[in-house]
Amino acid sequence: MGEIRLGKLKPQLFLFLFFFLPLIFSNGCAPRAVFSPQKRSLGLYHVVKSGENLFRIGKAYDVPYQELARINRISDPHQIHVGQRIFIPNATRQLPVEIITPSEATLEQPSPADQQERAREGFIWPVKGSITSKFGHRGQTFHDGIDISVQEGSPIVAAEEGEVIYRDELRGYGNLIIIRHARGLVSVYSHNKRNLVHDGQKVARGEVIGEVGSTGRVTAPHLHFEIRKDNVARDPLHYLPPL
Repeated sequence: MGEIRLGKLKPQLFLFLFFFLPLIFSNGCAPRAVFSPQKRSLGLYHVVKSGENLFRIGKAYDVPYQELARINRISDPHQIHVGQRIFIPNATRQLPVEIITPSEATLEQPSPADQQERAREGFIWPVKGSITSKFGHRGQTFHDGIDISVQEGSPIVAAEEGEVIYRDELRGYGNLIIIRHARGLVSVYSHNKRNLVHDGQKVARGEVIGEVGSTGRVTAPHLHFEIRKDNVARDPLHYLPPL
């Protein structure tokens, strides 16, 4: 056997030790990726505006408020302030939280004056179907409207005349339409298969504005319908005629 000249093998030996010995003495698993503790997932910062809270911000971006609190190291989720920057994981654009979600919700019954106002408003049902989820507390969350089970593709009509102030497709709400009416009232229609109106469009009561679908976070086709007064979510059944 010829003489092995170690001097000529030094570069190869170095490469062998550097690349292959860790594999020989490892436990057979693939190497773990090393992440910087400062590394963030994809996302963006939302700047808190007046009237917003962590629950409503999370609802608009479809991220649980508890997760937002954990990621942003907020010890008390009820204590955030105007101008505070909240990191939203996986968000790709800024959303108008103050339009998408109400500032709060109330279970209060309408006052006699509100009941008279309801009679004047003349709201109609946006679809005809059965209510599968009512307004109010739902586990650790709050359901800001009612869910009406309807066959997919059924027409959705405007509950009252008004102006479309928001139309979009969001992760949680799916295809969403928000219409502003007189006297501080707003109606919301979500999980639509298609939106058939555009921002700024004036619509008449009973005009077709979309189709029932199952977009967003849902398990079956239905219409999620809300009514807000002065940006406070209220039970739509207080404003709709009896079934």
